[in-house]
Amino acid sequence: MAATPRQNPRMLQFKLVLLGESAVGKSSLVLRFVKDQFDDYRESTIGAAFLTQTVSLDPQTTVKFEIWDTAGQERYKSLAPMYYRNANCAVVVYDITQPSSLDKAKAWIRELQRQADPNIIIALAGNKADLASTRRAIPTEEAEKYAAEENLLFLETSAKNSLNVSELFTMIARKLPLEQGSDSQRGGGRGGSSLVSPGGGGQPGRGGVDLRGGQQQQSQDACNC
Repeated sequence: MAATPRQNPRMLQFKLVLLGESAVGKSSLVLRFVKDQFDDYRESTIGAAFLTQTVSLDPQTTVKFEIWDTAGQERYKSLAPMYYRNANCAVVVYDITQPSSLDKAKAWIRELQRQADPNIIIALAGNKADLASTRRAIPTEEAEKYAAEENLLFLETSAKNSLNVSELFTMIARKLPLEQGSDSQRGGGRGGSSLVSPGGGGQPGRGGVDLRGGQQQQSQDACNC
C-alpha cells in the first residue's frame, strides 16, 4: 500500500485591524496576544502600531496575523480607513464597564459593514471581563444578542488575566478562508512589531505613510487598561 504523501506545512498571512474607543484595552489585548504581557498603565496609541503573531491551527497550517492596532481617539478616526482597507478580519473592542464604548463599537461595525471588504470577518470583544463582578455595566446577553443579529464572532476577554485572548484570535483564524491566504516565507515564532505602511499586507516600504511617530511617541491621554 502506497504511503500517503506528506503535505508541506504552510503559513498563511491575513491582515487584522483592531478598532474601538480609546481606553477600552485594544493595545493591551494585542500585547497579551503577541508577547503574553500586561501593563497596568498604558498610554494611548498614536496613529497605529503594527505587530505580528501566529496561530497554529494544525501541524500543517499556521495563520500569521499582521495586526494594525489603531488609536481610539476621535482625532484619529479619519485615518481608520487606511488600516481596515483590504483587512481580512477586524476585532472591535468595547469595555464591559463603559456603556458608551459598546455604542462606539456598534458605530465601527456599521462603518466596516459599509466600507470594508464585504467578506471581512468581524469579532466583537467585550474587554475587562476581570471587572465583571464589581463594575460590569453591559450584560453579556446584550452584546451576545447584538453579535448574533449582525453575524459577528463574540467573546468577553480580559487582557489583564488572559481570559479568552488566545481563544479570540484562534476563533478568528478558524473562520478565515484559508484557501485565499497568502503564503508567508518569513518565519513565525513569537510575534513582534515593526514599522510598515498600512496599505498592503504588512510589506515594509509599501505605500507612502510614515508611522514612526505613531510608534515612537506616546500620547498624554492615559489608557489604563
